[in-house]
Amino acid sequence: MCSLVTQHNATDLLREHAIVMFKQPFCATGMNAAVRATVRMGIYTGAKVYFVHEGYQGLVDGGDNIKLATWESVSMMLHLGGTVIGSARCMDFKEKWGRLKAACNLVKLGITNLCVIGGDGSLTGANQFRTEWSELLADLTKEGKISAEEAKRSSHLNIVGMVGSIDNDFCGTDMTIGTDSALHRIIEVVDSITTTAQSHQRTFILEVMGRHCGYLALVTALACGADWVFIPEMPPEENWEEHLCKRLIAQRGRGSRLNVIILAEGAQDRNQKPITCDQVKNVRYDIPQSVEGSRMGVEAVMALLEATPETPACVVSLSGNMAIRLPLMECVQVTKDVTVAMTEGRFEDAVKLRGKSFQNNWDTYKMLAHVTPPEMKSNINIAIINVGAPCAGMNAAVRAAVRVGIIQGHQMLAVHDGFDGLANGQIEPIIWAQVGGWTGKGGSNLGTKRHLPGKNIEQISLNITKFNIHSLIIIGGFEAYLGGLELVTAREMYEELCIPMVVIPATVSNNVPGSDFSIGADTALNTITMTCDRIKQSAAGTKRRVFIIETMGGYCGYLATMAGLSSGADDAYIYEEPFHIRDLELNVEHLIEKMKTSVKRGLILRNSNANENYTTQFLYNLYSEEGKGTFDCRMNVLGHMQQGGTPTPFDRNFGTKMGSKSVLWLTDKLKECYRHGRIFANMPDSACVLGMKKRSLVFQPLASLKDDTDFEHRIPKTEWWLRLRPILKILAKYDTVEMDTSEVAAMEHVIKKTGLVKGGKM
Repeated sequence: MCSLVTQHNATDLLREHAIVMFKQPFCATGMNAAVRATVRMGIYTGAKVYFVHEGYQGLVDGGDNIKLATWESVSMMLHLGGTVIGSARCMDFKEKWGRLKAACNLVKLGITNLCVIGGDGSLTGANQFRTEWSELLADLTKEGKISAEEAKRSSHLNIVGMVGSIDNDFCGTDMTIGTDSALHRIIEVVDSITTTAQSHQRTFILEVMGRHCGYLALVTALACGADWVFIPEMPPEENWEEHLCKRLIAQRGRGSRLNVIILAEGAQDRNQKPITCDQVKNVRYDIPQSVEGSRMGVEAVMALLEATPETPACVVSLSGNMAIRLPLMECVQVTKDVTVAMTEGRFEDAVKLRGKSFQNNWDTYKMLAHVTPPEMKSNINIAIINVGAPCAGMNAAVRAAVRVGIIQGHQMLAVHDGFDGLANGQIEPIIWAQVGGWTGKGGSNLGTKRHLPGKNIEQISLNITKFNIHSLIIIGGFEAYLGGLELVTAREMYEELCIPMVVIPATVSNNVPGSDFSIGADTALNTITMTCDRIKQSAAGTKRRVFIIETMGGYCGYLATMAGLSSGADDAYIYEEPFHIRDLELNVEHLIEKMKTSVKRGLILRNSNANENYTTQFLYNLYSEEGKGTFDCRMNVLGHMQQGGTPTPFDRNFGTKMGSKSVLWLTDKLKECYRHGRIFANMPDSACVLGMKKRSLVFQPLASLKDDTDFEHRIPKTEWWLRLRPILKILAKYDTVEMDTSEVAAMEHVIKKTGLVKGGKM
């Protein structure tokens, strides 16, 4: 009999369960990562884990469709698209007789835990199955298909769901499995056509998926700086054709050679009539025309293990950097409420029901694409500077800051080459048209250097006066943070530095205090993971090979850890988690045992400054010597390729929101600090880091972050991602792993978060 054995401290009794995995018919990239994590976490906890092939149909048909999953059966699947266990639409499961057959198959195998990856229809079906479970058992017992003992042993069915949908149309989660990959493909298309569009001064109309949800279209519009987006949740105003013409003509008047229009396939007007690409194409104007898985899998297993008969069926999702659980049927209801709101013409409610993240994206898009710069100027000058190593997404932040500043009536100033440029007077106005197309460009168009203000403080203060700079946006890594602190400290000697300042973290190392994420880190992670996948695939034919890969990050192990999780590494060595020779020996022993299985390959990541003596070359030599006769080794130092390249959709979107929010905050702060006809800001909260903390963008005074900073090693003292380290070891099949489960995800409520229910009433 299949079983998941868990020990209860209070009664010291062993209870039997089992976990089954299945999916419904769509293939969102990332599903396989969730499958792999769920299987391995389940086996780690002592469960027997089963695959159900071909979705609900496999559950109904039983037999070979329900197969035992092994540790090795989910190897080498992280990089694969679609779903390795198949999916299929099933009309049988919609009928009670079909659900009776499915229940009988589960009872015979002793399965009482179900993990479902699917959309709202699939998850609703799972909840119905759970709700009528007792009734199904009674019918099966009455018909003699199961015994009373079998019914008693399987008296309760636990359900946990993970949402897989590239449309991101399920309310209650920031991003569903598959959405990020879909965004990557869309942005690749946009990037490939923009060069042609700029060369020929053309307008491109791009239709993306999203029959009922405009998330893909909206985020694409933000990520590529589109001039217009059509989404079903917020139809354009009447006479949109005229407004669109004026908008595009105005953009050309500002010097833009490129216009991009994004259209969700479910776009509609205020009368709920479809808006098609042909309609948009035929609008006439005088311009040439043409047309985040592994963590969710682990959390799903934990949710099943902690479930009781009283626990409602839940879905697990990621919000910011937090794994959360939400009542399944609440999410389904809110998702349906969105459709009702759109049908009733309550479009503002529809946007709110989509959630805070969707609404923020919409507000940012409206501000950047639909607000005309005022004729009345504010006489405020805001300077923007890039500091530290260049990274993907910096330019998106600069573009958003420039355009939002101009919309606010300010004059925006570009500072070239970091603090050196600020000291040398390399400062000039930057206008709307200059930043066109910057969202998709990697590196730093302003130029950047690592040098701190240091001995140039006096010259910097003089240039702040000379160029009449009223506030400063500093975009960069740890040097930007240190430079901001130096400027704040120097306020006591130089009154000119008493201006509002904001630091926007932008570095592949993700080591800036005050923020869980930095612009550029996502692009770096994608590059590392893609490289690791290719390296692992090269070993598929040769077998018995271990790769040791060095990542960037200085003393911060974020890249090594997260890339290790996403690429299925056997271990990731980092500075924050000291390791010794015995640890290295255990890892070698682990790999030797692994070579005895069908998975005859290994992957070890090492952060660049993980250990002064245990260098990457040392690890290569050690593994090569100890693995003789069992495996051979290869070493790769990824180097600066991790910094450059085209920004990911996340970094484009993140940079855009950070740049926009920084200017709006500075505008309010300048009003607070205007005294006696001039700007004077000397309070701690007038110089802040804008960072992502858990689930929100927050401003934190630079001075308040000093106590949480390890200045010697250039890292925060508190790093949230360290809690994920045990998952890496668990999924790599280490025997003894200590995992802190004190911070379990609490059940949250979607209705309370949105403040809206069906019909628009509170």
